[in-house]
Amino acid sequence: MEKEKGRKDKINIPVLFGECGSVIKSFDVDAYNKDDKTVIEVEAGRAVDNNQFLKDLFEACMMHEVDYLIIAVCNNYRYKKKGKYVIDKDYETISKFIETLYYNNRMSLPIKGLLLIGY
Repeated sequence: MEKEKGRKDKINIPVLFGECGSVIKSFDVDAYNKDDKTVIEVEAGRAVDNNQFLKDLFEACMMHEVDYLIIAVCNNYRYKKKGKYVIDKDYETISKFIETLYYNNRMSLPIKGLLLIGY
């Protein structure tokens, strides 16, 4: 699990390789279990507003030796906008998106499983 936000504490998963197997592109993740080939991403309020969950999904699909993605998001994210409190239902919004993706069956993903956790 990522301990700090500093560069030395980042968990990097390779996505592109160069000559002699050198890593030329990698993505940072919050946690990684090498044995289970599972990436975990924990998001706060920007999961929907900034499409962070889509970025997490895309990056996991590009990662070498990753079969599973777990995304944890707020059930309800409360914040102030123009002086008024707003509540975004991040879990519900993302859940509907993922259901559409899987039930529609028009796009296949290179990962074996995706788990969405609301907290």
